[in-house]
Amino acid sequence: EITLLVNKLTSKKSFISFRYDSFDFCSLSSEPSPVENLGQVVFGERLSPSSYEIIFGKEETCKVLCSKKYSHTDYKKYLFITKAIMMGYEHHWVIDNLPVTVCVQTVGGKKYCKTSIPLGCFEGNQDKLDSVCLGIPLAKHRTILLNHVSLHIVYHPVKDSWSRAGNVKAGRILSVIASPSSIAHPNNAPDCTSKQSLILPSDLKDELKITYTYSVTFEEDLTRKWSSRWDYILDTMPQSNIQWLSILNSCVLTLFLSGLLATILLRTLRRDIARYTELESATAVQEESGWKLVHGDVFRPPNWGMLFSVVIGSGVQIFQMLLVTLFFACLGFLSPANRGALMTCALAVFACLGASSGYASARIYKFFGGLRWKTNVILTATVCPALVFSMFLILNVALWILDSATATPFGTIVALLALWLCVSLPLCFLGAFFGFRKPVFETPVRTNQIPRQIPYQTFYSRPLTAFFIGGLLPFSCIFIQLFFIFNSIWGAQFYYMFGFLFLVFIMLVITISETSILMCYFQLCGEDYRWWWRSLYTGAGTSFYLFVYSIHYFVTRLEFQDAVSAFLYFGYTAIILWLNFLFTSSIGFYACFWFVRKIYGVVKVD
Repeated sequence: EITLLVNKLTSKKSFISFRYDSFDFCSLSSEPSPVENLGQVVFGERLSPSSYEIIFGKEETCKVLCSKKYSHTDYKKYLFITKAIMMGYEHHWVIDNLPVTVCVQTVGGKKYCKTSIPLGCFEGNQDKLDSVCLGIPLAKHRTILLNHVSLHIVYHPVKDSWSRAGNVKAGRILSVIASPSSIAHPNNAPDCTSKQSLILPSDLKDELKITYTYSVTFEEDLTRKWSSRWDYILDTMPQSNIQWLSILNSCVLTLFLSGLLATILLRTLRRDIARYTELESATAVQEESGWKLVHGDVFRPPNWGMLFSVVIGSGVQIFQMLLVTLFFACLGFLSPANRGALMTCALAVFACLGASSGYASARIYKFFGGLRWKTNVILTATVCPALVFSMFLILNVALWILDSATATPFGTIVALLALWLCVSLPLCFLGAFFGFRKPVFETPVRTNQIPRQIPYQTFYSRPLTAFFIGGLLPFSCIFIQLFFIFNSIWGAQFYYMFGFLFLVFIMLVITISETSILMCYFQLCGEDYRWWWRSLYTGAGTSFYLFVYSIHYFVTRLEFQDAVSAFLYFGYTAIILWLNFLFTSSIGFYACFWFVRKIYGVVKVD
C-alpha cells in the first residue's frame, strides 16, 4: 500500500498556512503521523496520512474518497473553504518522500512542474503557468472547487526474491503527477466523465453535496534511475533555471574587484612601509603624516569593550555554524530529499559551537583588560540567542492566535530552550574558561598614556562612508543568490544549489575582509585610531543592503494582502538581518585586527 501524506495548505497571498484537518475535507487516516525532525517542525511542515487508498500496481478510476453535505447550519465550514479558494490556497502532498507535482507545458514547450495542487479556482487567481484553472471558464465572483484528482505514478520495476516469491509487482516510485479537476457529480452516483464543473454558490439556500473522487494510473519506466528522481522537479522549476552565465559573470566580477582591491592596497602599503623604514630621525617621523603616527593609540581599547567582545563572540559562533552547515550541504548530506535536515543541522551545529563563542569573546575581553569575566560569559551565551528567541516567540504567538499550521508547538519551543540552556550555554562557559587561560594577544607597539588628538576627517574616512561602501561590494556577490534563497523561504520552492552557495559564501568572506581592511587603512591614514567599532559596522554594511533588498522583494515579488503577513515577513527578516550583522561584523573585525597587527609589526617605531 502506498501512503499519501498531506501537508499544510499555503497561499501566495498570505503567510498564514493551515493544517489539512482545519478544513472540512475528507477525514484523515487513523494511522499515526510520521515522526518529524526538529527542522521540519520549525519550518512548519505538518505531515499527516490521508485516507486515499492506493495499492501499488492497482489502477483506480473515479473512486469515491468521501462525500460532504452542507446546509445553512454548516455555512461557517463551507465559507472557510470558499474563502481559501479565493485566497488561492494550495495542497502539498507527499508520496514516498517525493512531492506530488502538477506539471504543464509552457508556451515555449518547456515542462514546468510545481509542488502544489490548487484547492480551487477563482477569478483573478489564474496563474499563467497553471493550466488547471486556465482551462475552466470563470464568471465574475465564481468559485470552483477541484474535487477530483488523477494521480499518475511512474515507477522503476524491481525484481527481487520477495516480489518473485509472492508473485507481486514491485518497484521504486520515480514521480507522482497530479491532474486536479472540477466535476459536478450527480447525487446518485459519481461520474468522472461529466464536463460540468462544481460551482460553489455564494449562499447555501439549498443543500449542497460535494463528492471527492480520485483516479490512479501506473507507468513503468526502465530508463530513469531512482537516485535521480528529484531531477524532473529541480530542473523544470522556472525559478531554478538559473542563469549560469550570470552567476559566472558575477563570480568573475567579484574576483576581479577583489584582486584589484588587494593589488592597490598592497602596493600602497608596501610604499608606505619602505618610506617609514628609511626614516632615521624622530623629527622626520613627526613631519610625516599617516598611519604610523597613531602607533601609540591604535591598540587602545574601545569604549563599551564588554559589548564589543559579546558581539564578536556571537558573530564567530554564527560564522562557524554557516561554514559547517554549508559545507555539509555542499557534500550532499542536506539535500531537499532529506526533509528538515538543513535546519536541524544548523540548530545542532550552532548549539555545539557555543564553546567557540565563549572562547572568542573571552580572548577579546581579556585583551581589553576586562575583569568582569562572569558577566562577559553570561552575556555572550545569552544576548544573541535570547534576542533571536524573543523575536521568534513574538512571531510565533501571532501564528498561534491565527491558528496557523506554521506555529511552532510548545513542546518544540521547550526542546529549543533545552538545546540552548543544556548544550550551548555550558559549552560557552567551557570555551570562555580556556579563552581566559590563554595569554593576552601580543601587540607590536605600546599604547601611550594620553590619547592622541584626532584631526578633521575627510569624506572617505568617515563612519557612514565606511558603512555604505563597506557593504556594497560584498553585497554585489550575493544578491543573485539572494533571489533564490528568498524564493525558497517565502515562495515554497526547493533550494539545492549549495555548491554555488558555498562558493559565494567564501567570496563574501573574502570581499568583506578586503573592504574592511581598505576602510581601516584609510581611517588610520587620516590619523583616526578608533578602528575597533568601525571595523564591525564596515563588515556589517551588507545588512543595510540586505534590508533594502528584502523591501524590494516584498514589493515586487510577494502578493501578501493582509497586514499580519507583512508583520511576519519583516519580523523574520529582522532575525535574518540581526544574524547577518553579527557574523559579517566579526569577519570585518578579525580582518582589521590581523591587518593592524601586521603593518605595525613590520615598521620601526622609535
